[in-house]
Amino acid sequence: MSKGIVQIYYGTGKGKTSAAVGQCIRAASQGLSVIIIQFLKGKEAEEFNFLGKLEPEIKLFRFEKAERSYDLLLASQQKDERKNILNGFNFAKKVIDTGECDVLVLDEVLGLPGLDIITVEDIIHLINMRDDYCRIVLTGRNLPEELVPYADVISKIDLEKDTVG
Repeated sequence: MSKGIVQIYYGTGKGKTSAAVGQCIRAASQGLSVIIIQFLKGKEAEEFNFLGKLEPEIKLFRFEKAERSYDLLLASQQKDERKNILNGFNFAKKVIDTGECDVLVLDEVLGLPGLDIITVEDIIHLINMRDDYCRIVLTGRNLPEELVPYADVISKIDLEKDTVG
């Protein structure tokens, strides 16, 4: 597995987080340390609680407190959650700054600029903070054009059919 690359999974389809988690399992099997920080998931992220069994190689963090995803919250609840999300993003910067892991996944971070929680420039700054050894994986529905030059691998996952709902 190449170290130091920036990889992006984006699009309207399901499986972006699963693809990122697959990269994490692969990295951990090679002896690399992994941190996953999830954003905008609410209780929906419970499906990934099994990753706790893979500690200390893979560590999962969520800073949001609400049961539901951010977009389903009332404005007053969003204000509180915004602080929690910013704490998560600041934690990601600390992880990069201290070299705490080999692979850092920021799940759904690409949705934060569209909600005016952080800016695309904040994400670019985080990418530029990393040492050459640290691999960063970003996921989200939309890919801001400004991030394209900073990515080494970009995978678009689109929905072609959904008869489930």
